Amino acid sequence: MTALRVAFAGTPEFARSALQALLGSRHPVVGVFTRPDRPRGRGQRVSASPVKEAALAADVPVLQPPTLQGGAALDVLTSWRADVLVVVAYGLIVPQALLDAPRLGSVNIHASLLPRWRGAAPIQRALLAGDATTGITLMRMEAALDAGPILLQKSIGICATDTSGGLHHELATLGARILLEGLDALAADLLQPTPQPREGVSYAAKIAKSEAIIDWARSAIEIDRQIRAFNPWPMAQTRFEDDQLRILAARIHDGAAPPAALPGTVTAVLDDALAVQCGTGCLALTHVQRPGRRAVSAREFAGSRALLGERLGQ
Repeated sequence: MTALRVAFAGTPEFARSALQALLGSRHPVVGVFTRPDRPRGRGQRVSASPVKEAALAADVPVLQPPTLQGGAALDVLTSWRADVLVVVAYGLIVPQALLDAPRLGSVNIHASLLPRWRGAAPIQRALLAGDATTGITLMRMEAALDAGPILLQKSIGICATDTSGGLHHELATLGARILLEGLDALAADLLQPTPQPREGVSYAAKIAKSEAIIDWARSAIEIDRQIRAFNPWPMAQTRFEDDQLRILAARIHDGAAPPAALPGTVTAVLDDALAVQCGTGCLALTHVQRPGRRAVSAREFAGSRALLGERLGQ
């Protein structure tokens, strides 16, 4: 079976999974585009992207242009003599000239079942919307945002306990597998691109930190989705004792609240959780974190203070 010379463009951890799968495959990676080094983590130390780290460890040429506009990136891609360009969460607009340069064009892994959730944050948006399924789409790239024809698609179920972090890992692994399957089929000329349906298009806007602030007047179901969608970033949060309180994990609570309990009120201190009244229903908080402190169980958090009747979000 024919091996394809692959150029790769990607930046974060999600893209590293795909690159590492390629590096272990029969398709040689001839060069990598990734974003320039930037400050990362709590210390804001300038560091390489996960994709750059993987590429350098495999002795693959790396290019880190601040933009792909102009002719320099195209000249480099042409010199690599790539058969196909694979783009995964790169973070910059890829001009049409680069998409068309490889012999077999360019393909992209996207973490949703397109055309649903085109855009930057498909995993979080699927959780916030309460979707029952998500998945991976391998598509041909076009200039329009995530609008290219579908090559392969695989769905997975979303569980009631799934977080964006857990789904991220699961979909990264699935995406790497689908990519290799797709490249093998592309090499054998076995893929038939299918235009995306015009119905069902939705857009996954980039997550803003302000979205993580809990409004206790919303339903317990909506707030539970918010907590899971924003774990591990930016983490759902509320106010407590004039400070921020991160809510790391929770579950829907079936117990009855006092009739007059206002949204945000702690209505019960359970063995493993704090029951909080919502606009509709109750939520049981199981793990929380205060600024500069370690994450703790709700039981530990409640052990040193009287919380019954306290109101969060004030």
